[in-house]
Amino acid sequence: MFSRIALGTALFCAAATGAFAQQSEVLFSHKHWQVEIVGWDDGRLGCVAQVSAPGESFSLWTFPDKSVQLQFYSTAWQFDDGSSANLNVQIDRRTPWTLNNAELYKNSVLFTLPGSDAGVDFIVEVAQGTRLYLRAEDGSDVQNYSLSGSRASIDALVDCGKVISGRSPGNPFN
Repeated sequence: MFSRIALGTALFCAAATGAFAQQSEVLFSHKHWQVEIVGWDDGRLGCVAQVSAPGESFSLWTFPDKSVQLQFYSTAWQFDDGSSANLNVQIDRRTPWTLNNAELYKNSVLFTLPGSDAGVDFIVEVAQGTRLYLRAEDGSDVQNYSLSGSRASIDALVDCGKVISGRSPGNPFN
């Protein structure tokens, strides 16, 4: 898997230097999940694992600095830029996670996971889970997402993240 992602990443990086603001290539698909590498015209790269249904999605993004961002998206949401909210996320019947100060942006809720064991534990729960529940701070249901196929997709996301974090902009020897 890793060499296939490395090859896809190399080919994608060569193609991403065109005039597109954003370009992506599917690296892996499993059940309702899809893993892509995304490039922007300024040379930035990211990897995303996403489960989606019409008008809705839950995504895990990883970037070369090894940061991981959650994105919940719905066409039914319309947020003012610069607003935030405290949310709860529960995977199956496990203890809920609190996401304080999640950014609300247009149709998305964005949250950067901590770079600690807690962030890793969250990703492991997603990989092992069957359903993720997004709730408001008061516990009321907002949306839920199937996690079927998440283990293989997160493995592919980790492989993609390893490839893009190994790139050193401006230094072809690293």
